[in-house]
Amino acid sequence: MEINEYVEYKSREFCKDVKCPVQLELNSKKLGSEEYEKIRQTCRTDCKHTTREFHYWLIDKGYLIVRPEK
Repeated sequence: MEINEYVEYKSREFCKDVKCPVQLELNSKKLGSEEYEKIRQTCRTDCKHTTREFHYWLIDKGYLIVRPEK
C-alpha cells in the first residue's frame, strides 16, 4: 500500500543500519547462492535482534505502521 510522500521499509534496511554481523556476512556473498541461503537461515531461525529493537528502530527512523481500515 503506497501513501503519498512516504517511503516503504526496504527489506534488510534495519539489519544494514545496525550493522548486524549476519547481514555483514551476507553482504560478502552472492545473492541467492547456496552459501548466502545457508547464512540467511540464521535470520529466519536465530535473529540476533528482538522485535522490540526493530519496533523502536522503526519509530526512531520515523516509520509508521499502518493497515487498511476494515
